[in-house]
Amino acid sequence: KILAQKHKIPVFQPERFDDQAVKELEKLKPDLAVVAAYGKILPKAALELPAFGCINVHVSLLPKYRGPSPIQNALLQGEKETGVTVMLMDEGIDSGDILAQKAIPIKPHDNTKILSDELAVLGAELLLETIPLWVKRKIQPKPQDHSRATLCQLIEREDGHIYWSETAEAIYNRYRALSPWPGIFSYWKNNDNLVRLKLLSIYLQKINPIEKHAEGEVFEIGDGIGVQTSRGVIIIKEIQKEGKRPMSVKDFIIGAQGFIGSILQ
Repeated sequence: KILAQKHKIPVFQPERFDDQAVKELEKLKPDLAVVAAYGKILPKAALELPAFGCINVHVSLLPKYRGPSPIQNALLQGEKETGVTVMLMDEGIDSGDILAQKAIPIKPHDNTKILSDELAVLGAELLLETIPLWVKRKIQPKPQDHSRATLCQLIEREDGHIYWSETAEAIYNRYRALSPWPGIFSYWKNNDNLVRLKLLSIYLQKINPIEKHAEGEVFEIGDGIGVQTSRGVIIIKEIQKEGKRPMSVKDFIIGAQGFIGSILQ
């Protein structure tokens, strides 16, 4: 949008895609429309305006992870690869015919921000490759296999709540998926107060320690602080008490009497 305004390219950004918005779009007599992360459903009348249709760039390997949070859901599920899809839009949610796809591996410590940046570049490159081929009719659209489709929902703040009955790997995947927003958190019962703790930096140990601990129990492990899960341990490096500044877990425990040995919720 900023780049378009800088180069005096008309910008049209309707709050609702109603009949008036369709009329405004019709005045432009578009040959092709490209949609990326718009967040609104285009009506059939708008989709049918461009001669070469409306193209959407979606950051998943469709039909997997249709909807608004494909990157987060790929990380939540522990996927080893993801990618971008350039597709023709229809009236459904990311259900149109595929024009092109490109995959990339998901590295063990990738999070949503890292993948978003990588996929933005990949999507732009694939789009530039695809458009000339499409308008020259050198691409045969490929229908999606709707039986393999998965749909993801909007990410909300409460999705960051950690359940220590999950495995360390699943919790670490949630941490990756929800970084930087909304982040992951747990609750610590300090005397009669339930304190919300944001876990800003963690890593995992897949193997349980020799000494047995309850799920959610905080304990010292080597020179670090761990939390027991159903399988494996989450090691906390940086933590933030609600309303307070972020700090290393070692600094935190100096003033958090009773934290070691407590059960996080």
